[in-house]
Amino acid sequence: MRALLLLLFSATMAAAEGEQAGEFDYYVLSLSWSPTWCAIEGDDRGSPQCDASRDHGWVLHGLWPQFHRGYPSHCPTAQQPPSRAMTAGMADIMGTSGLAWYQWKKHGSCTGLSAQAYYALARQAYASVTRPEVFRKLTRPVTLPARVVEQAFLKANPGWEPDMLTITCRDGRIQEARLCLSKDLTPVPCGRDVVRDCRMQDALFDPIR
Repeated sequence: MRALLLLLFSATMAAAEGEQAGEFDYYVLSLSWSPTWCAIEGDDRGSPQCDASRDHGWVLHGLWPQFHRGYPSHCPTAQQPPSRAMTAGMADIMGTSGLAWYQWKKHGSCTGLSAQAYYALARQAYASVTRPEVFRKLTRPVTLPARVVEQAFLKANPGWEPDMLTITCRDGRIQEARLCLSKDLTPVPCGRDVVRDCRMQDALFDPIR
């Protein structure tokens, strides 16, 4: 029984639904390596993000409001949902309009911002990151330690510290780079539940198609 209670408490701390919009501590900017998502999910879905003509590398997964422990999601908000034109306008950096819609519904609704302002802020955050060019030059799949990806981001973005960034893996592949930002988009140390670096020494990293 005690173990079950602890499990339920942990789940509650991880994602609190229905929190008050605008009440959070900092942002997590999540950048997804598109070839990884395509290999795991996108190809099977026939996602336009995975079309070779798109040339996607690091795409914007989302800009997520975060507590020092846990995060809010699906917050009630008086703001109007985004129009189709708004979500379509984010596909160039997010891969698809569907992802843009989902990110607003789950995370953007918790910022206290309008949909238009949320997307503008997300675009500003994405543009503030220098994405290492070395990964765009790969011509074949490679295996590498996840820390190599972190080091490449730190080198490309002077002023960042290791505790401001985390690299995640999924199914043996490099998945995402997640940067912690203040509400004015200044890099800040991540909370303990965000800093969970992938420890793999031989993570697969696919080239851009």
